[in-house]
Amino acid sequence: MSILATTDRRTVAVVGGGRMGAGIAQVFLTAGHSVVVSESSAAAADAARARVRTGLAKGIERGASGEDLDALTARFQVVTEIGALPSDADLLIEAVPEQTALKHRVLAAAEATVSAGCVIATNTSSLSVTELAETLGHPDRFLGMHFFNPVPSSSLVEIVTTPATRTDVLDSATAWVAQLGKQSIVVRDSPGFATSRLGVLLGLEAIRMLEEGVADAGDIDRAMELGYRHPTGPLRSTDLVGLDVRLAIAEHLAQTLGPRFTPPQLLRDKVARGELGRKTGRGFFDWA
Repeated sequence: MSILATTDRRTVAVVGGGRMGAGIAQVFLTAGHSVVVSESSAAAADAARARVRTGLAKGIERGASGEDLDALTARFQVVTEIGALPSDADLLIEAVPEQTALKHRVLAAAEATVSAGCVIATNTSSLSVTELAETLGHPDRFLGMHFFNPVPSSSLVEIVTTPATRTDVLDSATAWVAQLGKQSIVVRDSPGFATSRLGVLLGLEAIRMLEEGVADAGDIDRAMELGYRHPTGPLRSTDLVGLDVRLAIAEHLAQTLGPRFTPPQLLRDKVARGELGRKTGRGFFDWA
């Protein structure tokens, strides 16, 4: 079986229309493809549709697309059942919350919907791609495509392979990323991959420094931005990712890689208070 090339317009299915799923849909639409997003309810579908339209409109303002909003949205659809996704999709990306059982259910339903030639990917940032593949009848066409938030402006996609992933499936995923105008790195499946493992470790140490009173949040971030040329400091990055998301990843890495990833109490306290970062208006910084 050969996986189709991505040199012309293709059909992409995205399961989950939250912040990440909407961003993924936006970049594929901007690149000229047709996109169908699946959500779990009519209300969630309306919210996903609004996110994508808002993102596309902002992209047009920035000059990201030569098409107008009507032309872009003409290739976009939201459905409320995974079974309603197009059977002829060339690529399917799962972008639901980081819960293994949920992803297992979603991936099994998705595989039953799409054709044998469709590449299936998960957007997980830390869960085992090999474990997620266990629910599939054909794990050889499955891999991780880890996009970064915000998807439209990020330049990296981390491609995660399992021992079962076929070479042509990896080549196809790499081609999709290049066609989006992004760069890819390829890593084998391991806890936290490359990006989450390094990013979370830096973020956790920055939180410990704040907790110990070494410096305030702004100065800790400026140390990395000015001293090491990081475009965004570790605490602001945590706010953008979401403190709840970072906490969940840290707990997973602590279980799999050891106590160096144990979340600081300050992180737990902020999550308990609902201070989750930009999405709630407050995290380590005030976003109001």
